[in-house]
Amino acid sequence: MYEELKKAYRKLALKYHPDKNPNEGEKASTFSNSPAFKQISQAYEVLADSKKRELYDKGGEQAIKEGGAGGGFGSPMDIFDMFFGGGGRMQRERRGMKDGQKITFHGEGDQEPGLEPGDIIIVLDQKDHAVFTRRGEDLFMCMDIQLVEALCGFQKPISTLDNRTIVITSHPGQIVKHGDIKCVLNEGMPIYRRPYEKGRLIIEFKVNFPENGFLSPDKLSLLEKLLPERKEVEETDEMDQVELVDFDPNQERRRHYNGEAYEDDEHHPRVQCQIILQKRLMAKLQSPSSGQIYLPCTPNTNVC
Repeated sequence: MYEELKKAYRKLALKYHPDKNPNEGEKASTFSNSPAFKQISQAYEVLADSKKRELYDKGGEQAIKEGGAGGGFGSPMDIFDMFFGGGGRMQRERRGMKDGQKITFHGEGDQEPGLEPGDIIIVLDQKDHAVFTRRGEDLFMCMDIQLVEALCGFQKPISTLDNRTIVITSHPGQIVKHGDIKCVLNEGMPIYRRPYEKGRLIIEFKVNFPENGFLSPDKLSLLEKLLPERKEVEETDEMDQVELVDFDPNQERRRHYNGEAYEDDEHHPRVQCQIILQKRLMAKLQSPSSGQIYLPCTPNTNVC
């Protein structure tokens, strides 16, 4: 879990150790007058020890001083950030920040003669991801598996947000049901100010069943023998046999529409037929080839 931290410490130790690099190792940083290597060692001591790290999270530098770990080094992560940032402006990578969280750059706003410069405040706007959904320090995702995988086990690769690939395994005999939720520890979001700790990766499984008729009757009979027995129902004369059909979400809407049309037809009988016939009669009256005279019917005429 702390391999990245160890690598960072070794790299800094090689650069700032007084025996290996006296000029750099004895320099004081902007955090205190202590030599750079001493500050790096103290910061690593806090980050690598879970108890000291917990003390710092709760009470800051003062809690570490009272705990006997020394002081004067500021935030352990700031120490590492500063030395990795090089000789220019300090660069900080705040892993685990949340949507809406603010980053303030004090005194970096508009600068005018005689006026104190303001601050630059950046508000994070978290983008949606195609696979993962963030829930605090946890990451949530859905995973589709086939029925054979749900019953007989599987291995699935997952590409993480930090460009790694992890493989989850369900062993044969471990049944995964549709809608089951499982998790992988320490594969969620980095915890803010504790970037070497992570939340959980939570996975909800969707089991895809085969289509109708995918098995022949003889193979279906064989499958039935392999699966747990089904419960038979004893039919009685009081029972009615009904048919199970696929659910159609638009069925109720169509029924409602047809019912309204039927009610409308009951309240206004034969009106449409009357109007059509009236139009035909008017067309004949206006026809020059017609030698007969027709009287147009009124809407009240009973013609149907």
